[in-house]
Amino acid sequence: MHPCRSLLPLGLLLVLLVGCSSPPPPPEARAVATVTASRPPININTAILSELDTLEGQLGIPALSNRIQAARPYASTEELVSKKVLTQAQFDQVKDQVSVEEVVLTGQARDVAYLTKLGLMRGHLLVAQELLVRRRPEQALPHIGHPIEEIYLDVEDQLNERQVPEFKSALLKLQDLVRFKPTSPEIAPGLQAALAAIDRAIAAVPATERAEPAFTLQVIGGLLDAAAAEYSAAVSGNKIVAQIEYEDSRGFVLHANELFARIAPALGKSHPKSEKVLAADLRRLSSAWPGIEPPGKPILSVSEVTASIQAVERTSKAVVSA
Repeated sequence: MHPCRSLLPLGLLLVLLVGCSSPPPPPEARAVATVTASRPPININTAILSELDTLEGQLGIPALSNRIQAARPYASTEELVSKKVLTQAQFDQVKDQVSVEEVVLTGQARDVAYLTKLGLMRGHLLVAQELLVRRRPEQALPHIGHPIEEIYLDVEDQLNERQVPEFKSALLKLQDLVRFKPTSPEIAPGLQAALAAIDRAIAAVPATERAEPAFTLQVIGGLLDAAAAEYSAAVSGNKIVAQIEYEDSRGFVLHANELFARIAPALGKSHPKSEKVLAADLRRLSSAWPGIEPPGKPILSVSEVTASIQAVERTSKAVVSA
């Protein structure tokens, strides 16, 4: 989510983390807090970077996700302060959102978490695809790497349990092609193979469950939470200062829109007013990303993006609770 993220030797990583400043969070970054308030606590000992990004975006602290990982393990959440990862004032803002206890998800909640992580993978690859079409392999490379480095390990056990063929090798092959043979004609089919593998993993959840609007709206909520965190890191003042984070958030919203399009007909029959409201709110939210190229200045501020996501989540909650 930030320029300090990479797979580096621990010593070098720690040097970089020390060099990352921790300025007071700007007001707009703090606006992300209410988007994530209803989510299960984040386990700071086991959470992947994409999950920790929610805290980073909320507090507006560069490289916080990596700093939390580097200071593991934690016996209590208060060690975020004693280990100097956060100040007491910063910790007080997020103390109800973090935990050191493992939350064991079962049933539908487990399926929602599984599809959300696969959705983050798909969002990354959708952005990589846009960049590769524009012949920008160097820009595409991080979006191929993030699913491998940040997410795959977290879903690997579930892939095995659900009897999904492994596809890390397909992602690694694509990564190597883009890195070492950026003009290879094998890249386009390799990307399609990776996307198809993710789709097969998604299909391991029963189609009847995925067709339920109330279920898919929860997955959309998880994707939009991640988009909010990335967008808050991308924007500072009235400028987009972090292109990768802008691209990340765009990819997550693209996939959220894909999912909504699939449930819109059924939602229109069961909850016609909610379908219209959600469609309008998602259109407004999506206007923040007019294309893969960041606009000269943000179309929507962080607080406006947050407000749009809050609106989507309020309407979604009413549908889920019905």
